[in-house]
Amino acid sequence: MINNLFSYNWQVRKEWFEWCRNVQNEELTKERVGGMGSILHNLLHVINCEHIWISQMNGEPVSKKDFTKSTSLEEIIVFSNEIKKNTQQFLHTIEADLNEKILSVTTRKGVSYDFPYHKVLLHIVTHEVHHMGQLSVWAREIDKKPVSSDLIFREWK
Repeated sequence: MINNLFSYNWQVRKEWFEWCRNVQNEELTKERVGGMGSILHNLLHVINCEHIWISQMNGEPVSKKDFTKSTSLEEIIVFSNEIKKNTQQFLHTIEADLNEKILSVTTRKGVSYDFPYHKVLLHIVTHEVHHMGQLSVWAREIDKKPVSSDLIFREWK
């Protein structure tokens, strides 16, 4: 089921990329209230968070995409494809019982947490859904029809 939810997010994300191709760059980069401040930064943020969590569960060093630089839609799409490939590989190699595997995380303030992998994966999925909702609000603000996030009518890929 978790693989299906990731597939759903990647479908919606891809449709947002196509949506962005029909919007002026000024609108994609315009500072907005809420989320990560702009349409492109919202997209970059969800991809980056997927990358960070999957890297941690994979025991790999975490490299964070720099949000301070101006990043183009094409750069974000390339980054998304790289991260999607890594996430797919991870999802295909993890064991069935995701509640047994634990990710230990220590915050910058030194507070430690232990999370079952299954909960981390659900967090990644719902985090992206949350930010896609913000994109929908911003799309309506610029009089554009947002991407449909309706799960029930989508085919699992």
